[in-house]
Amino acid sequence: MIINPLAGKLPPEEILVNVAKLVTAYYSEVPDPAIAAQRVAFGTSGHRGNSFNKSFNEAHVLAISQAICEYRKLQNINGPLFIGIDTHALSEPALVSSLEVLAANGVEVMIAPAGEYTPTPAISHAILCYNLGRTTGLADGIVITPSHNPPSDGGFKYNPTNGGPADTDVTKWVEQHANALLEDGLRGVKRISYEKALKAPTTHVYDFLNNYVNDLDSVIDMDAIRNAGVRMGVDPLGGAGVHYWPAIAERYKLDLTVMSQTVDTTFRFMSVDWDGKIRMDPSSPYAMQGLIALKDKFDIAFACDTDHDRHGIVTPSSGLMPPNHYLSAAINYLFQNRPDWKQDTAIGKTLVSSQMIDRVGAKLGRKVVEVPVGFKWFVDGLVDGSLGFGGEESAGASFLRRNGQVWTTDKDGLIPALLSAEIIAKTGRDPAQMYQDLAREMGEPIENRIQAAASPEQKAKLSKLSPEQVKSTSLAGEAITAVLTKAPGNDAAIGGLKVTTENGWFAARPSGTEDIYKIYAESFKGENHLQDILNEAQQIVDAALSSQD
Repeated sequence: MIINPLAGKLPPEEILVNVAKLVTAYYSEVPDPAIAAQRVAFGTSGHRGNSFNKSFNEAHVLAISQAICEYRKLQNINGPLFIGIDTHALSEPALVSSLEVLAANGVEVMIAPAGEYTPTPAISHAILCYNLGRTTGLADGIVITPSHNPPSDGGFKYNPTNGGPADTDVTKWVEQHANALLEDGLRGVKRISYEKALKAPTTHVYDFLNNYVNDLDSVIDMDAIRNAGVRMGVDPLGGAGVHYWPAIAERYKLDLTVMSQTVDTTFRFMSVDWDGKIRMDPSSPYAMQGLIALKDKFDIAFACDTDHDRHGIVTPSSGLMPPNHYLSAAINYLFQNRPDWKQDTAIGKTLVSSQMIDRVGAKLGRKVVEVPVGFKWFVDGLVDGSLGFGGEESAGASFLRRNGQVWTTDKDGLIPALLSAEIIAKTGRDPAQMYQDLAREMGEPIENRIQAAASPEQKAKLSKLSPEQVKSTSLAGEAITAVLTKAPGNDAAIGGLKVTTENGWFAARPSGTEDIYKIYAESFKGENHLQDILNEAQQIVDAALSSQD
């Protein structure tokens, strides 16, 4: 991975997005559905794109919104639709476009008051709370966000009645019908003016902020945090939770300092990520330079990405924790401090998360359920309580309420952040210190990830990697114990390949949201062993990319 010279520094003026041009392109540029890159395409987290290259424009949003309306009719989903936006520049116009379609189709829509931004977990929480105890008239939702992606990007995600990210069968249906509408020049799209949509009897205001904030003590021990006087710092990174954090501090009387409430759609206050792009990624040490510099001012500090479904934890003892370290520490703490969770409640992890989680699970006597990349794989388990925790290596997680009931079925960046303070309040140790205890007991893994540009055609090849392409019986000097193209936890296709040994593994897969591929690797035997794993993994990927169809 080549680190850009700007990484970790504030962005120069010339790399900031021209927001006026970006929004103009949203309305003026018309995608050509005959070009693959300009069609609606749902990845692991909805449709994402950029208005300059005609991959996220008004036509896309109108078509997707109409397709969702038709899907709702087909499935007899006739309760309210909860909708919210993050602080990306394209989110606001996308909300306008979608409301014009939703209102024209007679959908009961719930929007935040006075244009308030809405974190992804607040929408999942709202859907689940509304649907509790109901069997008909169920609610669903739309989240308008490209997550932590650069300021020029837009994103549009559908959450069905289970409150979580839509499964592939749903997104494929919506994708196909949206593209058919694009191909037909949007003739099948129903639409009224934005002014009429706001005044429509089906458009309602919903207080996402207070409904979410006032319920937080059902999932986090707020009394313990307050009584212990834990000094917390939070950087919302200019994202959708910018007004939630002050409300949390006030509601629960916490010693919580909000570092900034600035919202600026250029995100000029962000330090540049590893590749020279502005990216609101709370797990990146380059993007998190501002908060890392303040680590000694607080007992614990944290940040969330733009839609607040990812977390970053900064401790005085170690700085920014790698996501896998914090997931391991959080799991270790939760399953020993939630007495009302069922004894057979399991741990959910993605196949590219650390093997340390498996070792922690074995120590706790809890089953570990390993699934493909994508939070949608945890939804059913969180709903029925069979999973107490679902976590992704990319710093996304959610977990059950203290009583063992479902909290959210989408990633929630706020509760892992607050959990880090609860850990200090209850144990007197920060999560990084807890992780070091685990590493001393069970071995200390090191990890790395390679990512590089890949065309859609190359990504398609990578997604079809097969066990037969691994000719060797060993990896980095150890016997191969498994070659996987399906996840062991649910037998679902992983869209790539994972190779494991006793003390290491790698997984290769294309990104579902960006034109890149990723190789994840981990070793419990040190840096040289890890490098050997990566080198051999790279050879396999190179061979796949160069192969002829």
